[in-house]
Amino acid sequence: MGSESPWDRTGTPPAFDALIPTLNAAAGLGRTLAALRGQVASVVVADGGSTDDTLAIARDAGARIVPAGGGRGGQLAAGATALTAPWVLVLHADTFPGPGWADAARRFAADPRNADRAAHFRFALDDASPQARRLERLVAWRCRVLALPYGDQGLLIRRGFLEALGGFRPIPLMEDVDLVRRIGRRRLVALDIPFVTSAERWRREGWRRRSARNLACLSLWFAGVPPERIARIYARRR
Repeated sequence: MGSESPWDRTGTPPAFDALIPTLNAAAGLGRTLAALRGQVASVVVADGGSTDDTLAIARDAGARIVPAGGGRGGQLAAGATALTAPWVLVLHADTFPGPGWADAARRFAADPRNADRAAHFRFALDDASPQARRLERLVAWRCRVLALPYGDQGLLIRRGFLEALGGFRPIPLMEDVDLVRRIGRRRLVALDIPFVTSAERWRREGWRRRSARNLACLSLWFAGVPPERIARIYARRR
């Protein structure tokens, strides 16, 4: 699959599918779907059993819905089976692409050198506070120094390359870190386009508390703690 061309037979830029895992994501999903409208071939919503208006919002927008379980990793693994376009944009339901993202994505995908690379975007928050700017700078440092973008920054990857890597593993937590580590530092490209994520969770849980919990989960992952156990610890601390 590594030799598959990122161009289609007509020589036009490749089409994108968007893959979004959801679980009671009604608050932000509509904004995200609106930002994707007219820019992707289709949207696949991999839903983990939402009981709010998530599914209605997805249906109204014309998204394909794939029921899934097993945490976000299981959702993404199930949703990936419904993808048909040559390239996939993976993003969270409360993250919406900033202006210019589609042009940047097309330029990236059109370059044959990127057939076996993946791109991530710049983390941003919809909050004007100093805490938000500080967190954005910390995430930029993490991406630059550690090559560890998270799922709320968006990931653009050729579908054939994703499959060659083994796809998303059906784990309940850290599925984004797991995939990024398999991609590897040398095959990750940063695109300087903001992908804006809702800051509601940080405002609700506390900026320091949520950031500390995320760091603790990452540390446990690198220490070799099984993701199922990390998920249980994460849930207890919410």
